[in-house]
Amino acid sequence: MNKISLGNKNPLIGLTVAIVLFMVVWFTAPTKVELHYGLWSLLPAALTIAICFITRNVLLALLLGIFCGGVIIGRLNIIDAFLIPSLGSEKYAQILLVYLWALGGLLGLWNKNGGARHFATTMAARFVNSRISAKVFAWIMGVVFHQGGTISTVLTGTTVKPVADKHKVAHEELAYVVDSTASPIATIIPFNVWPIYIAGLLVIEPLSGLIGSEADAISLFMQAIPYNFYAWIAVTMTLLFSLDKLPLMNTPMQRAVDRVISTGALDSGDAVPMMSAELTESHLAEGYTPSMLDFLVPISVLLGFCIIPWAMGDSPLVFEGFGLAVVAALVLSVLRGMPLAEAFDAVVTGIKGVTIGAIVLGLAVTLATVSETLGTSHYVIAATASWLQTVPFILPSLLLLICMIVSFSIGSSWGTYAVVFPVALPLAFALSQDPTFILLNFGAILGGAVFGDQCSPISDTTILSSLACGSDLMDHVTTQLPLAAIAASISALLYLVFSYSLF
Repeated sequence: MNKISLGNKNPLIGLTVAIVLFMVVWFTAPTKVELHYGLWSLLPAALTIAICFITRNVLLALLLGIFCGGVIIGRLNIIDAFLIPSLGSEKYAQILLVYLWALGGLLGLWNKNGGARHFATTMAARFVNSRISAKVFAWIMGVVFHQGGTISTVLTGTTVKPVADKHKVAHEELAYVVDSTASPIATIIPFNVWPIYIAGLLVIEPLSGLIGSEADAISLFMQAIPYNFYAWIAVTMTLLFSLDKLPLMNTPMQRAVDRVISTGALDSGDAVPMMSAELTESHLAEGYTPSMLDFLVPISVLLGFCIIPWAMGDSPLVFEGFGLAVVAALVLSVLRGMPLAEAFDAVVTGIKGVTIGAIVLGLAVTLATVSETLGTSHYVIAATASWLQTVPFILPSLLLLICMIVSFSIGSSWGTYAVVFPVALPLAFALSQDPTFILLNFGAILGGAVFGDQCSPISDTTILSSLACGSDLMDHVTTQLPLAAIAASISALLYLVFSYSLF
């Protein structure tokens, strides 16, 4: 097993910056005003992100961000204040169940029975014969697996990685295609739980004149799809990138592409991929013959538990689907000749291979709890709402930016929706009851939150994209961020033009 870490570049600089900030905060002793701590509410998330980029050590950054939150509220015992409540929460239990045990076990079994590699190789033999077609294949799989961010990244990444590696697609390239398709596509192909979740946030008294029921809210979601400019542009840019038609203009991604073309190196020289060698190298069981069934049966079980309940009007059974997919893969492997002890060993090996990802996800959940305690989202909204009466046409672009900042800071699009939609949409309705204006704001919130979820180094989607594609987390972030920022900038300009034309 190769040594797993998350970077060690300039750790003393990051620690020094953090210590100075902690001393300033401690002696300043911030106090809570209504629902937030003012500008201090932004500090833990901002510090975490800054240290991620300075040191490339995500674990260090997350721990310092969490401790910063403890300093702000005057509780240095962050274990009691944040870690135990977060790590003992339902959210972290889901992380352990799905992203550690189920995902790790499934990857381990596929590594041992060769199912995913055999599927990818078979499909590639028919459709993939170059770097371009390998990336297009990844884009198509991202559209097919459109159930939501985390599910899409895991299914797409694990499916296409073997063939992408074969055709020398850099891991940063693959992670961008997977990540930039996963969450955006879930908001414009709404055959998933996203409309239902958001609808539950909108049936509130301030919007009673616009939305009378969850059915009305879901209808509004559907109407807003054409106005979700960021998602459309992000998915289109990803397709153009897959076709090698997107100008990269000396961005970090351009350097990654140049590297893999000239040297064949799938990762940068100092990269530390989030997937261990047990899962990146093939360890096919002796005497076992891979079959398409080894991939299709567990995937069918997983997708069946996600799609069929949704089609019947119920919520997708994601956790049950992941758990039973592992069971199906294990039983099938044993029935096809793999010794039971070797199958269970494959599950355990797979779990070990993704442990670091589960730890990072757990700390990201904890940092989200810190941001919620400090009222980060409430502060961002309160700081910008007062002067909108004079220039109402900038609201869609502003909401896009606010959601980008909030989601990038807390690493969650759904968490951003939960705090922004109930506040921002009534504000938009108060400024203008023009249906197009409402839809522009709705689409801006959808897209802005997806940007942060897609790009933040503390987002589960970003982490899982790196994990599933075998990429270094910060290499993925730094290569993807400029491209996503271009998509967001174009979106903001479109919102400004469309909105201005209404006033």
